[in-house]
Amino acid sequence: MNRVGILAAILGVTCLVALPGSAQNFNRNPAFGTHDLAAGFEPDPYRIDVRAGGSRDASTLGSACSGSIADAPDVRINYRAGDFPLSFTVRSRVDTTLVVNDPNGRWYCDDDSAGDLDPMLRFEKPLSGQYDVWIGHFDGGSGRPAQLIVTEY
Repeated sequence: MNRVGILAAILGVTCLVALPGSAQNFNRNPAFGTHDLAAGFEPDPYRIDVRAGGSRDASTLGSACSGSIADAPDVRINYRAGDFPLSFTVRSRVDTTLVVNDPNGRWYCDDDSAGDLDPMLRFEKPLSGQYDVWIGHFDGGSGRPAQLIVTEY
């Protein structure tokens, strides 16, 4: 596949939603901690156990977003970028969704790009700064075990 085809495929699964007045509050403390990572971090992949979901409907962020998410971020990643892409994936036994607010305040959402009902967002040229991450699901409410996986592979 040529570069244009690859870019089209990436854009087809990674949805950008630009909504400055969203209901999600990235100023609140994340429920499952703040993690500082720099390019070349070890271990890679970096794994964080979370409980997915919340009382907010992610679709209020835009049609590309789905699932029930919390008001506050689940995880905050402070990232110092290098020459590697940065990916966020969720693994769970339930159908999960992923919402990321990048260092420029842009919103990204995904549902099943990683396969097996797991979401994934990949930033080919990630920015340095704060990434706030919400992990949702379709069962309503919170408390579904999940794992956020952050990798440069």
